[in-house]
Amino acid sequence: MVASGNNYKDKVSQLISWGHWFSFFNIIAAMLFGTRYIVHSEWPVTLLGQLYLLLSWVGHFGFLVFGLYILIIFPASFLIPSQRLMRLFAALIATLGLTTLILDTYAYTTLDLHLSPLVWDLLLSGEKSELNARWQYLFIAVPILFLLQLVLSEWLWRKLRKITRKHVGGPIALVFGLCFLGSHLVYIWADAFLYRPVTMQRSNFPLSYPMTAKTFMEKHGLIDRNEYAKRKEEAGENHSPLIRYPIEKLSFSDQGTNQNVLIVMIDGLRSDMVSSKIMPNLASFADQNINYKNHYSTSNDNTVGIFGLFYGLPGSYLESVRAESTSPVLVSTLNKRKYQFGLFSGDHFSSPIYYQTIFEQQKLANHSSDNATPSDQLAVDNWQTWLTTTLEDDKPWFSYIELLAVQEFEEDGGYTPTFTPSLSTTAKNTKISDPGLLLKNSYRNAANYADSLVGQILAALEAQQVLDNTIIIFTSNHGTEFNETGTNSWGSNSNYSQYQLKVPLVIHWPNRDSDVIETVTSHLDVAPTLMEALLNVSTTSDKYSSGNSLFDNENTRRWVIAGDSKDIVVIQKNTTTVVDRYGNYQVYDEHYKIKDERRPKLSTLMQVMNELKRFYHPQK
Repeated sequence: MVASGNNYKDKVSQLISWGHWFSFFNIIAAMLFGTRYIVHSEWPVTLLGQLYLLLSWVGHFGFLVFGLYILIIFPASFLIPSQRLMRLFAALIATLGLTTLILDTYAYTTLDLHLSPLVWDLLLSGEKSELNARWQYLFIAVPILFLLQLVLSEWLWRKLRKITRKHVGGPIALVFGLCFLGSHLVYIWADAFLYRPVTMQRSNFPLSYPMTAKTFMEKHGLIDRNEYAKRKEEAGENHSPLIRYPIEKLSFSDQGTNQNVLIVMIDGLRSDMVSSKIMPNLASFADQNINYKNHYSTSNDNTVGIFGLFYGLPGSYLESVRAESTSPVLVSTLNKRKYQFGLFSGDHFSSPIYYQTIFEQQKLANHSSDNATPSDQLAVDNWQTWLTTTLEDDKPWFSYIELLAVQEFEEDGGYTPTFTPSLSTTAKNTKISDPGLLLKNSYRNAANYADSLVGQILAALEAQQVLDNTIIIFTSNHGTEFNETGTNSWGSNSNYSQYQLKVPLVIHWPNRDSDVIETVTSHLDVAPTLMEALLNVSTTSDKYSSGNSLFDNENTRRWVIAGDSKDIVVIQKNTTTVVDRYGNYQVYDEHYKIKDERRPKLSTLMQVMNELKRFYHPQK
């Protein structure tokens, strides 16, 4: 019995020693396959960023493979008595792990996603595509990989004593441990100080969750949480890749039409508010001009909706643009053409997107600051004064007016309500049987008030006799929901239903007939329209935008992109697909109800994913 016990102990000891070295060589294999992530991802430009890449590459794959060994192969060493059977089992596990890693590299290089429910569904969908073609190659690669694992296991078993005598296992383990620890320490510092060359690598590798320690650092006085939040708000997400916008230098056929441009952004206004009962001025104006009935914002969020309108890019590019302070090609071209700018807002342009990127070159303070309390009425009054002064100069002008009454409908706007009961007509202590009606009437009242300001704007343009030479655009950054989807969603930025994404778009374009457009359009189309029909750019719109000209009748899209840096939203006829950053997805019908057993079409998703990475710098 003693001899039997010693024999079992020796076998287990040998298997554990063999397992360590078997894991080491599989770590090297995993690192080699992992170079595909490095090649496909953006190369860090700083020495510290490159050092972090090296540390995380060595440490992360060392941790993944050794973790698999600890969880599966190490316990099996005590349970499987035969060393041959144990080595066969380990080869199977290693083959399965590396096969999964290969699949993940395919998904990452093709879709910019790691393995997730969505990726698995797409792989198993049976739809012909490049991704599926690569998946078929595994039927050849896996047997070869398994054979190599068997050869490795046999070679290590024969050379185990010789390798063990070299006493290099400890130093090798120390290197991997220091790299793993060092990568997390570097990331803790980078996250606290928003150091982009490091934080942009956060999701490069599969199952990568770098450590942060803001609470610990705040507790010990190393960072100030309020100051950190302020810096992060101004800088945006600091792990975004570098953008290439425009893709190539723009060329123009001539100096353009020199028409004036006025964009009126009515924040939070959904499309069904444009009616003769609620917004008679805007509804009448829509009847006399071009009314786009199926128009979608780029997001349900304030900032991303504005971003999409000016840049003609999906919201996924927002953080890259903010990180590099890239100006919209529309605004920069207007600057070069010596347009006069008149920028007015009901809250002095408090959103960072305005002063950080869109109008960074303009002096917003000249038009937005005032000793008086900011309001929509004050913005319109200041705009009318500016317009009178500007018309004394022969130069064309670009004006932007942001009205916030509709978005801030729950506050007392100081106007007489038209629809009751509403928040302004109901006592606070009064019991309300239908709070939804109360809120919606308050929202209608705000829209009705905003419409009165629209009337003032149109009257001023008519009085100055500039309508015949002025392009006028009325739209919104997103819509507003009152739980119409039955998901307890109120306001905006809570789901991607048509109530939060569908917004009005009414355009007055001199010498163009009035029309009602039923085809689907997007905020992405506004910038290309102005670039082509106003500024006469000859470069194709795909070089500086994801949209098409609204006047290009041949371009009928099958889907529209919305969302932000966290979610990808694909709007199609009768369906809306939402994919989060981890690859989890839901498909909704036209009423925003989940469609069971429905998966996105692979070819469509591939087109969308390509559009969402087309403007990033190509990897070398």
